[in-house]
Amino acid sequence: MTTKQAPIHSGFGARTTAREVIGSRRLDGLIAVVTGGYAGVGLETTRVLSAAGATVIVPARTPDKARTALAGLERVELERLDLFEPASIDSFAARFLESGRPIHMLVNNAGIMATPLVRDARGFESQLATNHLGHFQLTARLWPALRKANGARVVTLSSRGHRRAAIDFEDPHFERRPYDKWAAYGQSKTANALFALALDVRGEPHRIRAFSVHPGAILTELVRSLSNEELRAIQAANPGDFYKTLEQGAATSVWCATSPQLDGMGGVYCEDVDLAEPVPADSPEQRGVKPWARDPELAERLWTKSEEWTGVKLTP
Repeated sequence: MTTKQAPIHSGFGARTTAREVIGSRRLDGLIAVVTGGYAGVGLETTRVLSAAGATVIVPARTPDKARTALAGLERVELERLDLFEPASIDSFAARFLESGRPIHMLVNNAGIMATPLVRDARGFESQLATNHLGHFQLTARLWPALRKANGARVVTLSSRGHRRAAIDFEDPHFERRPYDKWAAYGQSKTANALFALALDVRGEPHRIRAFSVHPGAILTELVRSLSNEELRAIQAANPGDFYKTLEQGAATSVWCATSPQLDGMGGVYCEDVDLAEPVPADSPEQRGVKPWARDPELAERLWTKSEEWTGVKLTP
């Protein structure tokens, strides 16, 4: 059943931390995969899930850096994965499936933001290729393990940045229009939200539910492509309390991955540890989810195009 996109008044809020979301709940015996789980919000997500007893697999593009960041954490396994390289995604998924283990929580956390124009080997723009298509392919390849869990959740990080752009189905990879790094980022974050919407439709019969998440504004390595001038301008435009800590930024991801408050729900965009409020296309507010990121028809259209672009479909 389609879950209504409306707050459920969870009792949590913008300043709730991931550890507060978990509370005393234990995740012993459960397996999570957290992409980018060795830096920023992803690292805090890994810490909290592992501290609650889950085994956490962290696929990393830079294993040496990840190994240092994850040192001392229990039940954390490091793997190699580059979301920009389809062959790397397939290799990681094949290795995991060979283990015969289920996946109870897949947190599609890794991403890039406002990067210069780069194309992958297929000619696809890097932000859409990494943030959306890489996770689309990864989720599809891991589908047998998600089904094996007999009750799994897929959490994909979107962003308030989805406000910047809908999907341009006529020229998604900036082959004809001038490249705009912020429009490209916004498009990729809209894609993340639509992906969760379409995935939930396919997953619900198999007890796999999908959510998209805006973690909040947090100054992490995600800003590494911005100049000092751009960073200063962003900080000057927003008050200090606009930003979250890493502990607060991971809260909504952890909530979506673990909370019994969301049992029987899916296909929704979440922020501040609650379901977000739908807002009109012209809303100036810095909250809520825009119409183009919650439209089922657009979600299905993107799903079909993603299958065409990647050559990948959900495996039985």
